[in-house]
Amino acid sequence: MILVNKPFLPPLPIYQSYLEGIWKRQWLTNMGPLANDLELRLKDFLKVNHLLFVTNGTVAIQMAIKALDLTGEIITTPFSFIATTSCIVWENCKPVFVDIDKNSLNIDADKIEVSITEKTSAILATHVYGNPCDVEKIERIAKKYNLKVIYDAAHAFGVEINGRSIFDYGDISTCSLHATKLYHSTEGGLLITKDPNLLKKLAYIRNFGFDGPENFAELGINGKNSEFHAAMGLANLKYIDSIHQKRKELTLRYDEKLKNLKAVRPIWHSNSENNYSYYPIIFESEAFMLKCIEQLNAHEIFTRRYFYPSLANSLHYLEKQELEITDNIARRVLCLPLYYDLTLEEVDLIARHLLRIQNN
Repeated sequence: MILVNKPFLPPLPIYQSYLEGIWKRQWLTNMGPLANDLELRLKDFLKVNHLLFVTNGTVAIQMAIKALDLTGEIITTPFSFIATTSCIVWENCKPVFVDIDKNSLNIDADKIEVSITEKTSAILATHVYGNPCDVEKIERIAKKYNLKVIYDAAHAFGVEINGRSIFDYGDISTCSLHATKLYHSTEGGLLITKDPNLLKKLAYIRNFGFDGPENFAELGINGKNSEFHAAMGLANLKYIDSIHQKRKELTLRYDEKLKNLKAVRPIWHSNSENNYSYYPIIFESEAFMLKCIEQLNAHEIFTRRYFYPSLANSLHYLEKQELEITDNIARRVLCLPLYYDLTLEEVDLIARHLLRIQNN
């Protein structure tokens, strides 16, 4: 059986060495020494100034919206995981969907301005599959209309533009460290901002708003993470270079073997290197894609329609909206298996099946 994803796990003795320290200290949560150490190491690795380790990527987006005091309308993408939209609704704001660019699959920055109204407070854009948005154009629009910018960078761990971390853009960037991600802490998320005052506010929000044992500086939630999750994050960080290299090797093998498949790959940002989070392909037709899914499943090879359906026309709690490019792409895009333990031989097998289906 070949699954679409499997989490990377470090050697058990490495993780156990962290557990021994947890047992000795009996400090399990509330930002213990491992959680603090992870924050410092990730700041260095990602080359950012301010970073918080939180419960998960969804809570990170909710905290970002709350910390920026957003109200009214938030412009966003319909081609993302549901958390991007549900967090907006959860925080009593209205998502305003803008269609995507057919090449990058990110929100089309050229279409944002026409959706801005007097109620617009922010832009929440997703770096889809880790591929950077047009951050320069979005920044110019945000400055022109005095809008805040949040980036859902759940897939973008380690991505840079011209040597600068993708997390360095916008007012706040969020990241997911869920077990399905290329780098994970089992469950977890990150908040990154350049603004030290905003960081302080987010830190208060993460811990119920506490400012000392009897004082409260902000309206807060429990957004902290545990020492067990921090231990996994620290252990996995030791292997991030080999994880990246293996996923790159697998991706290049797919590229080679599938060059004659009637499908295309999203076009990556010209000033950025792929972090190989996913291997999405866009088929010529939905019918061909569905045939591939059915026959791959019959051979116990599992894929994922990620993202499908469009968030703009599939959520019962929002008015449905048809967006031509998003609807078209969402019907035809498929993510193939990609994870550390996948072998080149398995990639070859998947490619052979796809080409055989095409040629029959």
